[in-house]
Amino acid sequence: MAVEVVTFGCRLNTYESEVMRREANAAGLGELKDGAVIFNTCAVTAEAVRQAKQSIRKARRENPQARIIVTGCAAQTDPAAFTAMGEVDLVLGNEEKLKAHNYRALPDFGVNDTEKARVNDIMSVTETAGHMVDAIEGRARAFVQVQNGCDHRCTFCIIPYGRGNSRSVPMGAVVEQVKRLVGNGYAEVVLTGVDMTSFGADLPGAPKLGRLVKTILRQVPDLPRLRLSSIDSIEADDDLLEAIATENRLMPHLHLSLQSGDDMILKRMKRRHLRDDSIRFCEDVRRLRPDIVFGADIIAGFPTETEEMFKNSEKIVEECGLTHLHVFPFSPREGTPAARMPQVDGGAVKRRAARLRAAGEAAYRRHLDRLAGSRQSILIERGGLGRTEGFTLAAIECGTPGEIVDATITGHDGARLIASPLARQAA
Repeated sequence: MAVEVVTFGCRLNTYESEVMRREANAAGLGELKDGAVIFNTCAVTAEAVRQAKQSIRKARRENPQARIIVTGCAAQTDPAAFTAMGEVDLVLGNEEKLKAHNYRALPDFGVNDTEKARVNDIMSVTETAGHMVDAIEGRARAFVQVQNGCDHRCTFCIIPYGRGNSRSVPMGAVVEQVKRLVGNGYAEVVLTGVDMTSFGADLPGAPKLGRLVKTILRQVPDLPRLRLSSIDSIEADDDLLEAIATENRLMPHLHLSLQSGDDMILKRMKRRHLRDDSIRFCEDVRRLRPDIVFGADIIAGFPTETEEMFKNSEKIVEECGLTHLHVFPFSPREGTPAARMPQVDGGAVKRRAARLRAAGEAAYRRHLDRLAGSRQSILIERGGLGRTEGFTLAAIECGTPGEIVDATITGHDGARLIASPLARQAA
């Protein structure tokens, strides 16, 4: 039986799941009579952890004799929570999950918790190797890891304790991975990491993200589309801004780690930017690339947030011209400073999150309106759906997954664009 990998959370987890699948098969898990299921967990919110545990229990009910392995950020930050689960056979840390030997010699059923856990100190890891993969299962676009970990300590965030300190994949390894994926037919590659704009600080010569982007585009001329995942705008370097302005193959879509639109909350979050920095960045980049589309992460109901503070987050949606909004109701994570701050009432948190989502939905509909009648290049994903260069969802009745189709936007249904493919010229 093939090894099944269930992935929660970010694009980096998705990329690493392909490495895990290969390493687990190399260790022989695919030859087990009753199969093996690996859960690659997320720790960003308590809800993400709850969903992972629920899925683990369901997998055990459906596969009573399968071997169940749990790894990822939730397993790294709280291994005891998963070793205590009777459904789990093995718990691996974020570094251990990427090496075949950790999947070998699985403990027998019914072992004690100490034998079940192979989780070492993630802070002791100082390098990130380039792990080559040939494909990303079930995905029309490919993800490539360029960086892992984070040196910053935002007061709400547990992820540095799951991922360790920032470390970069050598630039040559990133380029080779992109070449490999393009050679295997991928038309779009997404660069991903935990704190991607910190890329290169630990490498010889300290190259920045902008230099990496320019190098990829120069050395992989057959790559049609290069996309960035979430970035911290305060760390955007001059080369990156120049690439955004001049490189058509770098997609006009940036997802920003804003988190709040209020200066006092940003300070209490221990962020490195203020609201005016975010607004100015969006204005500057829009001048460089008028068709740029911005998304952002925003937390609703951070501890001590008043109604007036929250309204600053509501207003920044329009002030930055945000289109794709990821709203997170604040979720206290044990071990973080924010968990010890005065908390906002849970009902208020939910109401504020709903208001932010409503503001995001209204901004998204205005964005859809603006695209009516435009010409767009759409990467087909699945079942008549694809994404424009600006990452806007579009319905289009043609093409195969991974193919780029030129189309005219005839309208929208409030959730996605309606696209009509342009007639293709005869060869």
